[in-house]
Amino acid sequence: MKKVLLFATIALLAVGCASKKGKQQEAYKGDVSVTIPCSGKDYQSNSKVFRALGMGYSTDMQIARSKALQNARAELATQINATIKRVVDNYASSYQMGEEEEAKSKFQDLSRTVVNRELGGTIVICDETTRTPEGKFRCYIVVELGGPEVAEKVANAVKADDKLRIDYEYEKFKQTFDEEMNKLK
Repeated sequence: MKKVLLFATIALLAVGCASKKGKQQEAYKGDVSVTIPCSGKDYQSNSKVFRALGMGYSTDMQIARSKALQNARAELATQINATIKRVVDNYASSYQMGEEEEAKSKFQDLSRTVVNRELGGTIVICDETTRTPEGKFRCYIVVELGGPEVAEKVANAVKADDKLRIDYEYEKFKQTFDEEMNKLK
């Protein structure tokens, strides 16, 4: 009796799994693989540069391009600000820079200001535009900004601030920044 029950349970599980697999295959049946211009390993951030892809869509080609550039720069700013936040948090905890939250907050605010100012100096490394069957334009743009340059600009801004400069050690900050950049590989 136990063998019959075991066999029935296995049979039901096998049928159930087979029907799920069939349903999953049906869900993907009509999918088509899409190749996105300006994407892939060559267009990702690494230990030397921050990179970001933006896409713009419009009936006007220039507007599509402007949207793509704006989106790429916004994504780049988000990436850099997240990295700088991790650097500041790690630097503050590792090197006891201004134990106060106020010092960390001021450091991050100063960093954001520097990043926003530097975004104008981004380099476009890929720019591709496609036209849809409906006649609309889709533009893909990848921008990059050098990591060491960002670190140097942040360091200079901190050095110019009397209160932050007291607790700040450039070599330790640079080491922490480089460690975060190496995680992007």
